[in-house]
Amino acid sequence: MTQDLAKHWREIFSRVRGALMRRGRSEQDVDDLVQEAWVRLAGYEQEQAVERPEAFLMRTALNLSIDAHRAQVTRGDEVLAEEIVLIDLAPTAETIVLARERLARLSVGLSRLSETTRSVFLAHRVDGLPYSEIARAHGISVSAVHKRIAKATLELTAWMEEW
Repeated sequence: MTQDLAKHWREIFSRVRGALMRRGRSEQDVDDLVQEAWVRLAGYEQEQAVERPEAFLMRTALNLSIDAHRAQVTRGDEVLAEEIVLIDLAPTAETIVLARERLARLSVGLSRLSETTRSVFLAHRVDGLPYSEIARAHGISVSAVHKRIAKATLELTAWMEEW
């Protein structure tokens, strides 16, 4: 009789698994859900008698599947730590060294400009001041500001390209 009972429950588990699989659950999820439903059935039977344990198992497994789906929609998919690929966005040592060399070269290029041209250029490019404000601060025309920025840009570009 024990073998008949085991066979009977294997058939029930198979039907429950099939119902869960038809609802799109993975095999691993199905096994977990059936096991959890079985544990709940066993716990419930300790408190009171269950008239139709097969129906109880099926309904519990389906409800657990619905709950798991809702949780997945709410919180998103679970990702294992081993599956995460971390990307280091920090610059490489070589990139840092090259940037420092370029900055040093630019600094030398700026020092080669006249004081007024350098001041006008930095006021516009670094401080972001408009031409009219730079012109007032230096006592020159807006046209002169435009020419000095153009001159500085050309000289610095040529200087950096020689590098």
